[in-house]
Amino acid sequence: MSFDAILHRYFPEGRWEIEQGHSGWNNTTRFVRADGRRWVLRIYETHKDEEKIRFEHRLLEKLNEVNLSFRVPKPAACEDGSTIVRLEDGTGRLACLFAYIDGDRPEEGAVGAAESLGETTRELVHALAALELLDAPAYAPYYEMEASYPWCTPDKVASFCAEPPAGLEEEASALRLIAEELDGFRAYAPRFRQLPHQLIHGDINFSNCLVSADKSGRIGAVLDFEFCTRDLRAMEIAVVLSGFLGADSGAYTIEAFLRGAGRRLRLSREEAEAIPGLIRLRTLDVFLHFLNRYFDGVDGVAVLKEQTASAARNLIRLNGENGWLTDRVEKYLMQ
Repeated sequence: MSFDAILHRYFPEGRWEIEQGHSGWNNTTRFVRADGRRWVLRIYETHKDEEKIRFEHRLLEKLNEVNLSFRVPKPAACEDGSTIVRLEDGTGRLACLFAYIDGDRPEEGAVGAAESLGETTRELVHALAALELLDAPAYAPYYEMEASYPWCTPDKVASFCAEPPAGLEEEASALRLIAEELDGFRAYAPRFRQLPHQLIHGDINFSNCLVSADKSGRIGAVLDFEFCTRDLRAMEIAVVLSGFLGADSGAYTIEAFLRGAGRRLRLSREEAEAIPGLIRLRTLDVFLHFLNRYFDGVDGVAVLKEQTASAARNLIRLNGENGWLTDRVEKYLMQ
């Protein structure tokens, strides 16, 4: 099924122009001009489950009714009222169209954007906590990660890390470290279940945000609610910190983010003390996500090699900066 065939479902009488768009790891994206407006076409590459997208769209509908200081995606409807198109190309993939939001992705290391992201994350945490959705989320909490990746059973992952396949020999030490960290997580996971839960975005980072087009440097939009679920409230903070941790300017952006988030967001002592462990969890989850894609034939060894090296770097840095990070979290966020 071509892009034109998908767009015909949204604009049966119209014309359109398609532009190459920035695609992340998980989806294919194209920018579209039609009906005098700009749109974003997304084709999901990681799953073929309409219910997951329906939950995402119902949540976005609710958020678009809230008076937020930033924008969130707004799904477009086909002529029949559906917001989802299943491709008829034999792949069973799903596609959606969203109204275009103007803005640019923040530059890595942008301290001002990091502080604004802290304020934005705090606002989103409060907004999601207040939402009432009768639907059950399609995704499990992060701490149930091994149940979320059917190809990644504990025995299979342990065997893979102990005996890497061709192309991953250079990452043997990184894979051993990841295997050790996974074993440690299993012992620690039960503590997470006792912490406060709510709806969270689950994947906030600079690549899923836009700086406002008014040149103020503030975050003007939060994108990609695909993995939104009910999880630990503190996980929202940990996910952002995980993304900053591996950057050269990580200490500065982490401090700025926490300063922004801490203006109106407070965590319990137990939540604050759990943040380093939740960052470790996020890092391990990302690794399993890409390992599952590798086992499923979605990605080749080159992608997994990159993600393995990235996970190991984050874990090593986290182990070295655990004390500093805990101190910063307690300073800005603890009740």
